[in-house]
Amino acid sequence: MVNHLKDLQEIAKDFNEIGVVTDELKEKIDSRVRLRELRASLPVLHMMSGDEINQLRQRYNLSQAMLAAYVGMSVGTVVKWEREEKKPNGAALRLLNLIERKGLEVLQ
Repeated sequence: MVNHLKDLQEIAKDFNEIGVVTDELKEKIDSRVRLRELRASLPVLHMMSGDEINQLRQRYNLSQAMLAAYVGMSVGTVVKWEREEKKPNGAALRLLNLIERKGLEVLQ
């Protein structure tokens, strides 16, 4: 795959050395490259169904209130996930995936 952002990073570095590109712009490009590399290294998140969330709770003997506390959501939100009225996303989905892969110990 062609990585134009990496090419741009190299150009910015060279131009920064001769004073054409500011340190701020170079750092901004470097930051974008690091972010892209981080995103590429993170595990792909599995979208969990209501049944899968319920099974995850049962596996660790958690009530809906306990799971809500672990992932920083309300009990009502967990109920809606299990009824498939809502889908977990963002940090909550990442935490559910983490619990699924590594167990509750990672959050304690």
